[in-house]
Amino acid sequence: MQNLKQILTDIAAAIVDHPDDVVVVAEEDEDEITLTLSVHADDMGMVIGRHGRIAKAIRSVMKAAGGASGKKVNVEIKD
Repeated sequence: MQNLKQILTDIAAAIVDHPDDVVVVAEEDEDEITLTLSVHADDMGMVIGRHGRIAKAIRSVMKAAGGASGKKVNVEIKD
């Protein structure tokens, strides 16, 4: 799970203007992992993208990365 948290942190830090403000909180249940991403308020648009395309791409990459763990991976973006 720590690896998934680091992957999401690296992805988000690469696309925002304030990479020091990227925070990822991980919660693990029996069959799923929920990663909550928080970024600087000015960077929210960069993480979501037009019509949610960047957010969807981030979620797809994280689901693929979590496939090896055998658990479902959810990514939530905190306002």
